[in-house]
Amino acid sequence: MARELNDLILADMVAARAEARPELDVATFEGGEKERDEVRTYSALWINANKIGSALLSEGMNKGDRFAILMQNHPEFIELMIAASLTGTVFVPIDPRTRGQKLAFTLNDSGCRGIVCADYALDQLSEIVNLLPLLEWVWVLETKSTSFGDNTKANRATSLRELLAGAETFVGGRIDSPEDPLEIIYTSGTTGDPKGVVFANARYGGASLLCNMLGIGADERPYTGLSLTHGNAQLMTLASALRLGQRAVFSRKFTKSRLWDITRKYGCTFFNLLGGMATAIYSEPAKPNDADNPVRFVLSAGMPTAIWRNFEERFGVKILEAYGAIEGGMAFKPIDVGPIGSFGKPPPNLDMRVVDDEGMECPPFVPGELVSRPKNGEAASVTYFNNQAASLKKTQGGWLRSGDICHRDEEGWLFFDYRKGGGIRHNGDFINTSFVEAALAEHPAIDDVYVYGISSASGAPGEKDVVAAVVVDRSLFDAEDVREHCQRKLEANFIPSYLQVVREIPKTASEKPQDRFLIAALDAADAEIYRWRGHQSEKIEPGYFAAFGAARTGIEVPAAERRSDAVAAAGG
Repeated sequence: MARELNDLILADMVAARAEARPELDVATFEGGEKERDEVRTYSALWINANKIGSALLSEGMNKGDRFAILMQNHPEFIELMIAASLTGTVFVPIDPRTRGQKLAFTLNDSGCRGIVCADYALDQLSEIVNLLPLLEWVWVLETKSTSFGDNTKANRATSLRELLAGAETFVGGRIDSPEDPLEIIYTSGTTGDPKGVVFANARYGGASLLCNMLGIGADERPYTGLSLTHGNAQLMTLASALRLGQRAVFSRKFTKSRLWDITRKYGCTFFNLLGGMATAIYSEPAKPNDADNPVRFVLSAGMPTAIWRNFEERFGVKILEAYGAIEGGMAFKPIDVGPIGSFGKPPPNLDMRVVDDEGMECPPFVPGELVSRPKNGEAASVTYFNNQAASLKKTQGGWLRSGDICHRDEEGWLFFDYRKGGGIRHNGDFINTSFVEAALAEHPAIDDVYVYGISSASGAPGEKDVVAAVVVDRSLFDAEDVREHCQRKLEANFIPSYLQVVREIPKTASEKPQDRFLIAALDAADAEIYRWRGHQSEKIEPGYFAAFGAARTGIEVPAAERRSDAVAAAGG
């Protein structure tokens, strides 16, 4: 006797809606300026997921076995997720920019038996294939960027397109409970080896319940350019769209230049932003029609205080600020409620506190680590794949330790200060990087900016020099003009010590800038860096930072990643 469908299981959720609303275009992947849109109805998702599920079983995949997904946002990504839920296998999403030792580590640590790889990521897979003793099969998603048939690196691979072109087949569900694992998402590994966070079907299936808490209804049309390899796009956009039928729109990857045109074309009513993305969007040249768009609100995680109000006014939107970590814990600030700059308060079922190093709750306005646990007093829990020691350390004392240094005001509104171990103190003052980034973003020559710190040349303990990494329009860029702009906009202590010109700012799948690669790029042979001293700007000769090395930055960059990412960041 078949069991009843359970909405907390992803495959069951889609099966039920494929029966009730088969032709609803629940997911549209916009093709940009050169490709056609790809649209998926509930029915198409269900049919394709079953084809993929059948193929997974043909590969000998058993319940609990893992396979990786290495691609940008494509409709097949969603179908692979549903197929995993259908077969009881576990998918491991990996940012398609990942390569080298980090890619090998993720595949080996998770024990992936197979990988589904977009053709544009085949080269980086080929580079490490000899380091993957557990890898048994490779499927390739063909795109217009390469020809699968002509790619000799793919001669041991199976075409995903051919699998989906086959006859319809249906797989009986192999999930017993919503608590069965669905995926493993790896942390960015900024302070050590990445750790895989295991998510059950229940977390994904219930994620859309957040919409009720945030006041986001079924009549909204969400948009995201965030990667489906990251929890934000999965949980805050895809999960709610599948459950509520919100007709979500996805881009292959984040685009700041086409963002507003996309929302106008598809009538999108909200979209997601993370951290520095807001600054990048705000740095785009102002247009007369900036506020002429259908977006009602932006679901933000880390809107800089310095541009919050200006962002709302310029684009005619409201900010719904939310905080969440991949391991758990959340807070949110409803629209026009609470102070600007706060990320909100926890929901009624969560106890969230700011504590000192001894675990004692900090008084208002005193920074400490943000910790959380269920309101009913149960101990917080997190499962890192094959890493019980890290799981126990993360929830020591029954509280989930975020690693984020925050403070609260007298009314309990929470504010983010800095990542533990990542604050920038310059000449005795803690630097609010959002103010620096906001000022630089207003300069017409700067297309993107990220501000970080390196240990001070003075050697003073705890002190850091401020580095502004910028992507520039060469036709408008002049380092001296940028320096003068900063002097007009910023107090003296906030003016960066160095201006680092890069081709692009290296970022994770969640669009989080990665300090360590920018730091490695400081020593690249063709690095373009300007030192600002008082009223003058001078270009630094290559090798200036080499004498300090990793000891100066305090961040260890794995050797396998140091060269390629430093060259990429420097534009080489």
